[in-house]
Amino acid sequence: MTTTLLISDLHLHPDAPEVTEGFLGWLGRRARGADALYILGDFFEAWIGDDVLDHAERDPSGTAALAIRVAGALRQLADDGTAIYLMHGNRDFLLGHRFAAAAGAKLVTDPAVLRFADEPVLLMHGDSLCTRDEAYMAFRQQARNPAWQEQVLAMPLADRIQLAAQLRQQSGEATSNKAEDIMDVTPEEVVRTMRDHGVNTLIHGHTHRPAVHEFEIDDRPARRIVLGDWQPGRGWEVEIGPDGDPLLRHFAL
Repeated sequence: MTTTLLISDLHLHPDAPEVTEGFLGWLGRRARGADALYILGDFFEAWIGDDVLDHAERDPSGTAALAIRVAGALRQLADDGTAIYLMHGNRDFLLGHRFAAAAGAKLVTDPAVLRFADEPVLLMHGDSLCTRDEAYMAFRQQARNPAWQEQVLAMPLADRIQLAAQLRQQSGEATSNKAEDIMDVTPEEVVRTMRDHGVNTLIHGHTHRPAVHEFEIDDRPARRIVLGDWQPGRGWEVEIGPDGDPLLRHFAL
C-alpha cells in the first residue's frame, strides 16, 4: 500500500511550542511508514537563511535551535524510508538546499504536477493564486527575485532576524486591513492555472481556509482542496492512498 501525506502552513516558530511539539509527535506516529510527505510552504513562520543552522548560540530568537531540531526529526523520517519534499511559501521563501539536505528532503518547484493512480494533481502553496491582493503580489515578485534574495542573505544575521520580525509585523497589520475576498484565491486564476497544467485536481494551502471546492472546467468536474493551517491542538493533512483519491482531514495533535 502506498500512502502520500501533504501538509501546509505549520508556521513553526519558537513562540508556538505547542505546534512544534504536535508536529514532531505527528511525524513519529502518523507520518512514520508513509511513502512520501509533501510540505507545501510556510513550514516556518519565517526563514532568514540556511546559515542559521550554524548559529544556534548567536540566535536569541530561538529560530536556529528550532530549525536544527526539526531538521533532525525530518532526517530520521527520511532515513526510515519516507521521501520528503519541501515547497516554498510566502513566509519561508529563503529556505534553501542546505536545510533540505540536513532534513533529508528535496525542494520542489511551485507549482508541481504529480501523478496519483495515473491522474495528474497540481500542488501549489497557493499565494500566487491571490491575484486581487495587488500589494502582496508586488512583494511576492520582489521576494522571489534572486538578486533581492542574495542581497538579503548577505546581511548580518542580527539584521536578518530584525528584518524577519518587521516583515511579520507588517504582514499582520496589512492582513487586518484587507477585505476577506482579497486574501482568498481569484477563481479565474484558479481555472486558468489548472487549465494550463491540464489537471482537474489542485491541492494548496496559504489561505488558511480548509475546504474541498467542486466546480467545472471546460465541462469536466474539477476540485480544489485547500489545506488548513496548524494551531495548538489541531492539524490538517491530505492523504492520498493507492486509489489516488485525496482525502482532507483535521486531527488533534
